[in-house]
Amino acid sequence: MGQALRGDVEARRRGRSSRAKRLAQLALATLALSLALLLAAARAPAQNAETRYADAERLDRGRFTIVAFPADLPLAQTLLAEAERNDSFPGLPRPRERVLIAIAPDARRFREWTGAGAPDWGAAIAIPDEHRIVMQGSDAGSGAGDPRSVLRHELAHLALHEQLGALPPRWFDEGYAGFAAGEWSRDEVLSANVGLVLHGIPKSLDSLEDGFHGGASRASGAYALAYRAVSDMSALDTDRGLALFFGYWKASGSMDVAMRKAFGITKSGFESDWRARTMRRYGTLAVIANLSVIGALFAFLLVPLLWTRRRRDTRRMVVLRAAEAESESAARASALEALLSAALTSRTHSPEPSASDGSNHTDQST
Repeated sequence: MGQALRGDVEARRRGRSSRAKRLAQLALATLALSLALLLAAARAPAQNAETRYADAERLDRGRFTIVAFPADLPLAQTLLAEAERNDSFPGLPRPRERVLIAIAPDARRFREWTGAGAPDWGAAIAIPDEHRIVMQGSDAGSGAGDPRSVLRHELAHLALHEQLGALPPRWFDEGYAGFAAGEWSRDEVLSANVGLVLHGIPKSLDSLEDGFHGGASRASGAYALAYRAVSDMSALDTDRGLALFFGYWKASGSMDVAMRKAFGITKSGFESDWRARTMRRYGTLAVIANLSVIGALFAFLLVPLLWTRRRRDTRRMVVLRAAEAESESAARASALEALLSAALTSRTHSPEPSASDGSNHTDQST
């Protein structure tokens, strides 16, 4: 009996040990399979990425090279032709450096290629030290702007850097790029923003630097003011524009010296005149534009109120007219009833002719 019990216990132990081994083997197999799947999943994105990047095509013309994916090839061809056709910039010698233009097929790729320093609202970015431009492709929304104007803007950055290196401050760099690209719509920002014109114009153009690093709205104001400054500066020399100024700037390394020699004005003097001129030119327009917006807002708020009041008055008139009609009907019925009652009363009280009166009358007539 004891041996049988011990044998039974040992058998159970052997069975448990066997099951434990099988479970351990199953766990190891499951772990190995999971690791294999993880490794395969890790390799798959890289392989897919290589496959996707392998579809990119390269187009060359003149000093320009464009790399684009098949969906953006029509855009790339248009941009390439436009860049070669219009390859000169105001006041600068014709650029000679080769330029690589990469068209990102989607927003994710654009962020990857431009890095963390690019603003979220940017449509393109120029990297002068690498002679490279990265811009959004046909997948970009309407907020990205006209791609031809965007490319022209970025090419102006490269052309300015090729001639002057790191001399231009940010406000001049952005203002010149907008001026070279013919971004006249920048003036619309000033015409429609009374707060910017009356309170946002800095005394020094160097103060615009902070605006370029703000949000889209603040940056838009900084771009508009920088564009207006460079445009006004070019207008100081109606014959040569910025050409003489650029020559003096490159030779002296000083913007103030270049402005004195080219335009006969100091930088601080130009900034003072530019600020007053901008406020005078756009202040009234901005006030009118904002008053128009306020008027439209009041109209938007008042029209529903007037419409509601008119409906209420209409309902009241309907009720009043119904009550008046009912009152008139009741008055007519009352008057008719009074007339009928009077007629019946007069008939009841009038004397009837007697028979004797009739005979006497007959006799007398005879």
